[in-house]
Amino acid sequence: MNFIKYLTSSLVTGLMLVSCVTINIYFPAAAAEKAADRIIEDVWGPEGSLQPEPKSNGDAQQHSNVDKGANFALSVLDWFITPAAAEADLNINSAAITTIQHRMKTRHNQIAPYLDLGAVGLTSQGLLAIHDIKKVGLKDRNKVNGLIVDENNDRMALYGEIARANGHPEWQDDIQATFARRWVNKAAKGWWYQSGGNWLQK
Repeated sequence: MNFIKYLTSSLVTGLMLVSCVTINIYFPAAAAEKAADRIIEDVWGPEGSLQPEPKSNGDAQQHSNVDKGANFALSVLDWFITPAAAEADLNINSAAITTIQHRMKTRHNQIAPYLDLGAVGLTSQGLLAIHDIKKVGLKDRNKVNGLIVDENNDRMALYGEIARANGHPEWQDDIQATFARRWVNKAAKGWWYQSGGNWLQK
C-alpha cells in the first residue's frame, strides 16, 4: 500500500510538473529565433553583423538510484515531458511567407542606404521608422515614407503569416517581439534602433 501511495503521489506531482513545462514552452522561443534569423539573413544578406547571443544550457535532469517505484514514476514523467521539450522548427515555408519575404528582400536594396545614413531606424516593435528626416533630401522624403509604410505592412503580415502557418495565430505578438530583437541583433554597425524609448546606434 505504501508503494502504491508513493507511486500515485509521484505521478500526480509529475503531471503537475508537465503542466508547468507545457505552459513555459508553449511558444517555442528558440525555434522562433532560428526562424527569424533565417528570414532576416535572407532579406538583408551578409551586411548585417552576426552577433550570436550566449545560450544558457538547461539543467540536465539527474535520475538518482532510487527504488523501483520512483524509477517507474520518473519514466512516466519523462514520457510526458520529452515530446513537449523537443522544440521543432517553425514552419516558414508557406507560399504567403515566401511572397512577403521576396518583397522585403527586393525592397531592402532601396531602404539600406537610408539605414546606413541614419535617416531610418529599427523600432522596438520590429518595424521601421524615421530616425532623422534631415538626412533625406526633400525630393526623396515621400519615397522614404512610402518605403517605410510598405515595409511595415509586410513585416506585420509576415509575423501574422508565420503564426498562422504554424496553427497558432495567437503567437503573432510573440513572433513580432522575437523578430524585433533579432532585427536589432543582426543590424549592421552604425544603424540606429530604439531601446527603452530612446534611439541608440550600433
